[in-house]
Amino acid sequence: WPWARENREPIEAHWRKLTAGAPALYNGRVLVRRRQSLQDGVLSLDYVETDYASFIAFRDFGFPDPTSGNGFAMAALRASDGSYVLGEMGSHTANAGKVYFPAGTPEPDDVLADGTVDLAGSVLRELEEETGLRPEEVDATDKWDVVLAGGRTAMMREVRVPMTAEALRDGTRSFIAGEARPELADVRIVRGPEDIDTDAMPVFMQAYLRFALTRGQR
Repeated sequence: WPWARENREPIEAHWRKLTAGAPALYNGRVLVRRRQSLQDGVLSLDYVETDYASFIAFRDFGFPDPTSGNGFAMAALRASDGSYVLGEMGSHTANAGKVYFPAGTPEPDDVLADGTVDLAGSVLRELEEETGLRPEEVDATDKWDVVLAGGRTAMMREVRVPMTAEALRDGTRSFIAGEARPELADVRIVRGPEDIDTDAMPVFMQAYLRFALTRGQR
């Protein structure tokens, strides 16, 4: 990734600053979005592998490379009563306090044998890691919505769970309590626009919820 090669010094300085306050951060390998096109309802993306320190600096610096971005998939978690269920990120994570659907930056392990990036599978992996919900316990639909927000491309896959929002919240809280270092600190339920937290929810998350909640009323 040219941007990472050309900005090693500020990247490493930023990483040292981040890990001084959050030593649990791990400089693993991730995929950064490069080319992107949307034609006739089909979204196509190319990815390049890089280290997490470069990715997080790129994000925190405001996505200064216009040829690249963060293209990630999310589990738009919907309970049987139609409510949406979101997670609040833990204090040791790079997004502490933020509230959004289970999600994660694509990783090299998401690359299939034919070279495609398995974003659908990434959704299920992240969902299980954050909430304990296994693929066989959910209905991972083929329904996707995309929010384009500056350097971020948020791809929402609707995942339905056959339980109420309260039961899903309580089950996830029990899973969190049993983890040594859970990614989530808590769970939020969104039933209507009044539940959208404009301070804790990223702009792309707010945009999706407003759209989805309005669509559900039609």
